[in-house]
Amino acid sequence: MNTTDTIVAQATPPGRGGVGILRVSGPKAAQVAEVVLGKLPKPRYADYLPFRDVDNRVLDQGIAIYFPGPNSFTGEDVLELQGHGGPVILDLLLKRILTLPGVRIANPGEFSERAFLNDKLDLAQAEAIADLIDASSEQAARSAMNSLQGAFSTQVHQMVEALTHLRIYVEAAIDFPDEEIDFLSDGKIEANLDNVIAKLDRVRSQARQGSLLREGMKVVIAGRPNAGKSSLLNALAGRDAAIVTDIAGTTRDVLREHIHIDGMPLHIIDTAGLREASDEVERIGIERAWQEIEQADRVLFMVDSTTTDAVEPVEIWPEFMARLPESLPITVVRNKTDMTNEETSITEVRGYSLIRLSAHSGEGIDLLRDHLKETMGFNSNTEGGFLARRRHLQALNTAAEHLQQGHEQLVVARSGELLAEELRLAQQTLSEITGEFTSDDLLGRIFSSFCIGK
Repeated sequence: MNTTDTIVAQATPPGRGGVGILRVSGPKAAQVAEVVLGKLPKPRYADYLPFRDVDNRVLDQGIAIYFPGPNSFTGEDVLELQGHGGPVILDLLLKRILTLPGVRIANPGEFSERAFLNDKLDLAQAEAIADLIDASSEQAARSAMNSLQGAFSTQVHQMVEALTHLRIYVEAAIDFPDEEIDFLSDGKIEANLDNVIAKLDRVRSQARQGSLLREGMKVVIAGRPNAGKSSLLNALAGRDAAIVTDIAGTTRDVLREHIHIDGMPLHIIDTAGLREASDEVERIGIERAWQEIEQADRVLFMVDSTTTDAVEPVEIWPEFMARLPESLPITVVRNKTDMTNEETSITEVRGYSLIRLSAHSGEGIDLLRDHLKETMGFNSNTEGGFLARRRHLQALNTAAEHLQQGHEQLVVARSGELLAEELRLAQQTLSEITGEFTSDDLLGRIFSSFCIGK
């Protein structure tokens, strides 16, 4: 990519609309203004002017705003032309601008990429622009705006700064052993390292919630045949998404529904009833069910309450529980309370949430919705929340591993050199989040997922 070119793109969605915007950024933005508008508008003032073609005929009339760099979104000279939103008019205006030498169509995300390269945004903030556009709920939009305003980046920078101070002290002690600084026995070093680890744990927890808010929590409904899994899917979706019959094994494949609970995104997945199946099609469906379970953020373990009084998951189905990933969150759902006269409720049983409900009548469904919102962190303080991507989570987890290894080198192995190396790796990994240490290939993948005019 040539960052010295002047780029242009439509910043509004394609199609007809009341207003259509073309955005120009680069060293020839002022020349574009002179040619198309007949003059250079006063910086940061809205001018109502005619937009002219190559023969000086008026194509349209609209608002022109000129932002000279570095005080612009991209840090370069920027021109915005706001005309009528007809596709023909915008296309003619775009073609006129492209007749100027050194002006080309922008690549996807190139405006945001230039803002990043010119230090107007860090990488996490640039990604937040795309997340704000793609937000599917108010909560996601507010969290994306928090990220864009630096809520996430600030916390990352604080940890990087703390690691910088730790590295300075440790590496100075290694380089100047004659100073007789026994930093391995210095309680201050361990205390400071513990503080960074604790801070990182808090940020990881927030990032986990932010990732779920951005991508939606994957909730898999699993259990034996005829436990009411498809009825629960229909109740949560508010429509007949799945076929429901009294015949065991009706659901033979994976059914997916994307829903919102008060604005919170959820991917609800109904699976085939788990049992030993002789039918080849049903057996394939059960294999797919286990694949979905292993990738879930939470499993709703459906239990037919007419068949057992047990409430502990291991007691209900020990083989099922033994096969689950150890860290996978489970909610036990005792269904068909309309047939057992149990009261709808939510309780805790040996560390598991237990919900009694009737998917058929709908009683207790609101309890389940509230429970799912709570597990996603819906009631957390939206003012401080932020969105996070999978790459952010991976970087935070990797940094945490390096810090734990560094703590072990300090306390157990008492190796200053290895401690310093783990601190360096943790710092570098955290800096990848904001783009201070990021490969060009990764930058290309990130910005190519943006809109053309962003």
